[in-house]
Amino acid sequence: MREQAHPSRIASAMAFPGREGMGIIEGDGMELSDEHIVERARNGETEAFGILVTRWERRIYSLALRLLDHPEDAREVTQETFLAAFRKLHQFRGRSRFSSWLYRIALNCCYDRLRERRAEPVALEEADGLTAEEQVLDRIQHKQIAERVRRAVRALPLEMRQVIILKEYEGLTFEEIAEILDIPVSTAKTRLYAGLDQLRKRLERWKDAF
Repeated sequence: MREQAHPSRIASAMAFPGREGMGIIEGDGMELSDEHIVERARNGETEAFGILVTRWERRIYSLALRLLDHPEDAREVTQETFLAAFRKLHQFRGRSRFSSWLYRIALNCCYDRLRERRAEPVALEEADGLTAEEQVLDRIQHKQIAERVRRAVRALPLEMRQVIILKEYEGLTFEEIAEILDIPVSTAKTRLYAGLDQLRKRLERWKDAF
């Protein structure tokens, strides 16, 4: 019987960022697909799941950070996502892409974290002090604009926010988003355009206020 991978190996793989894109190479020099590597992980190849972690860790962290707006929560959710994927690997049937399946797990982990937040007392955030360099006018303006956009996105309803993040930040197609969220493509498009319209109006109000 082959040795089975252990969750501790997942944590070990996640400790070495920057290796995204690494993969198992076949004899003809072609990199194996995620689905082929999943099959190898199921068959007990201990390093196979670590390859999936290094391929997708930064994308999942980016998604979690934009949804949660909290680096520590995003790191924890990223690890929770891969642990959940590891435990549920036998449930992956290949009816969708592995990436869509993984994004769906990540979104569910984010939803759980958001629910936990609502149950906790909310503390007011303290503004970070500006360094001397950040006091240069153009850098301050750039920071203010970026902060307004971030707040505007965060203020959108979750169903719109997640589509905007997946489309505009993660670069997914409408078809991929529809598959991940289990909604029609037309609904994904409607949520994106409605969300962008709300975002534009909110930013215009802020612009008029200054």
